[in-house]
Amino acid sequence: MPSMIHRSLGLSMLLLTAILCLLPACGKEDRTEKSKGDIATNQYSADTIFDEVFKKVQQNPNDVEAMYHLADLYDRSSQYPEAIETYQKVVKLKPDMGYAWFKMATAYDRMNRPEEAVETFTTAAKYLPNHAVLYNNMGIAYGKLGKFNDEISSLKKALRIRPNYSAARYNLGMTYLKQKNKAAAMKEYEELMKFDEGTAEALRKEIAKAT
Repeated sequence: MPSMIHRSLGLSMLLLTAILCLLPACGKEDRTEKSKGDIATNQYSADTIFDEVFKKVQQNPNDVEAMYHLADLYDRSSQYPEAIETYQKVVKLKPDMGYAWFKMATAYDRMNRPEEAVETFTTAAKYLPNHAVLYNNMGIAYGKLGKFNDEISSLKKALRIRPNYSAARYNLGMTYLKQKNKAAAMKEYEELMKFDEGTAEALRKEIAKAT
């Protein structure tokens, strides 16, 4: 049974997808930061990775590291319900594992379940208070709920941690546009021009289209 699942995952692409950032319509989501679990996963080859981890979990359901790796594999293959279920098992075993909470929250967001995403991001932030990507992605989830002030607050937290964070600054500019505040959006464009002209130009085009 595990080998059949292994085939369906398209594992030859897993190591490549680890470095991709997905861009939802509401904003630039960022997954570029890696946890220790991400690095440890690479000890397995692409041909055996899922079977090896699945077997470890079956042999020892209390193996937190193996459980986290399994959740991560589901996550990277876009099997978000399975990923969430497995991340939940991880945090039952190790409640303070911030990256498991963070990735679970991002999976909720990708399933368009922003309320659960925000709740889970909030828990993750207790353990990862200086994780800029977390606050960026939390901002996206708030935006889906129409809570633009909370979205702005989260994005500003991300930028306090990492001032030259292009995705968060772009998203902040876009959020100001939702509030029809072109002047504030232009300030974010000007900041982006200092270090990322490509993203700045993308924001400028959105500002030009705004009424």
